[in-house]
Amino acid sequence: MEVILKEDIPSLGKAGDVVKVAEGYARNFLLPQKKALEATSSALKALAREKEVQEKKLKKLGEEATKLKEKLDALTLVITQNVGEQDKLFGAVTSEDIITALGKEGFSVDKKKIVLDEPIKSLGIFPVPIKLSSDVEATIKVHVTKGN
Repeated sequence: MEVILKEDIPSLGKAGDVVKVAEGYARNFLLPQKKALEATSSALKALAREKEVQEKKLKKLGEEATKLKEKLDALTLVITQNVGEQDKLFGAVTSEDIITALGKEGFSVDKKKIVLDEPIKSLGIFPVPIKLSSDVEATIKVHVTKGN
């Protein structure tokens, strides 16, 4: 029996895949638990339409991410921090500080998208990657300067 998976099942496949399974497995487990649909012609047509809509949505998101990447690549954020003797920072510049500075520049980026392995703990200019989508990554320059 052929079924369309509604969710990822490790032993069978990913959501949206059409797989062939034993009739008992489908009738007793997959269908009652709503993990799959029977692969009828109308269900297959609906799946094709849904995939088409998903592809258009992904393409649009990719284009938006590319436009944002161009803007972010040209951006240099200046973050002022208090320093002590020998220009050592009090604290560190974290992804939260970067999000705040991006917000002041008019950009809205999720904190989880900033790829900062460890907080910045010294003065200078640092490249900080931002993962905008699965295949688009921008790199901003963060310039940490002395405060009062």
